[in-house]
Amino acid sequence: MAGSSQAGLAEKYLVDDLPGAALVGARLNGILQKIEAGETLTSLAEAFLNSGGLNSLLALSTGQIDRPTFKEAAERERSDRIQRAKEDADRAAAEQAQRAEAMDAAIKARFAAMENDPVLRRKREARELRDRFDIGFIETEHYPRAMRLLKQVANGNRMTAEDVAWLSTEAVDCWTDALQKAWHRLEAEALTKAWEKSDDPWNAVNASAHWRKADEPQQALEVTGAALEKAGRSPKPRSALLTTRGGAMRNVGRLSESRSLGLEAHELTPADFRPCTLLGAVSMELGDLAAGHEWYAKAEALGAERQAIDQDLRALLIRSEPDARDRIRAYLLGQDPERFAWLRKWNHKIGAAQRR
Repeated sequence: MAGSSQAGLAEKYLVDDLPGAALVGARLNGILQKIEAGETLTSLAEAFLNSGGLNSLLALSTGQIDRPTFKEAAERERSDRIQRAKEDADRAAAEQAQRAEAMDAAIKARFAAMENDPVLRRKREARELRDRFDIGFIETEHYPRAMRLLKQVANGNRMTAEDVAWLSTEAVDCWTDALQKAWHRLEAEALTKAWEKSDDPWNAVNASAHWRKADEPQQALEVTGAALEKAGRSPKPRSALLTTRGGAMRNVGRLSESRSLGLEAHELTPADFRPCTLLGAVSMELGDLAAGHEWYAKAEALGAERQAIDQDLRALLIRSEPDARDRIRAYLLGQDPERFAWLRKWNHKIGAAQRR
């Protein structure tokens, strides 16, 4: 029989709610086919119907009742089966929900116990701190002090100069960019508050430097802008404010304004190399390589360390696009191949790697 015929047979004998009724090869389906063909059922088949509560079907197959009586009794049996199946399903669902709720409660209780376990809590907090500051393995000898300092910074407390020196020289694996930025931010916040209380322009100068290193140049622009309004005409502090403000302008891409600030600072303190260094970098970024080279040379003549200038140039090259980087390299090597010999080793791969 086709599948549709089997389903029809199950419906005819009012057992379509039972899966085996329309499934070829199933015990019940075979019995229905025999009843439909008018064959006598075996004692095993009769026992199967009896055990399944299919009393009306058994009575029909043995001739004890006629079709109308069978239909009425079988409908009641099917209705009772469907109701029992629903009750069983509801009960099973309720039991499953209770098991799930109990399991959930057990899991919550376990995590609550873990939360209250001081050892596990310390381990989790340590892991979270290391992740926050991008720190991997910490040497055993450095671990207690390093973790104390991480907690200190995470809680918004400044570090001593001694602790900063230790991190940057002894525990260098812990002195990550993330930790350095967090430290610069704390210093910037403290120095900004100090300037607001004292109006000391040097606090604003130092706050600006830390804001820039914390990658927040806009904060540097705000503090230096306010400080310049109160700084008066004293050359040194005003020049320092103009120079660090020019650096912040450079950080946000306002190069023309950065150059103007650097020139004004140089006019105030022509013997200070710092405005010259700023003007060297800004001129290079503006594409005026000759002026950039001259300003860097002047900065070195006024006392800027060559190593610091070279580091500044490396940072500039890293930020530059490949074409601009090549132009700067070629120009500087052409001007002084011995002085800038290190640029021969600088190539696209090195620049790209450091840029990432």
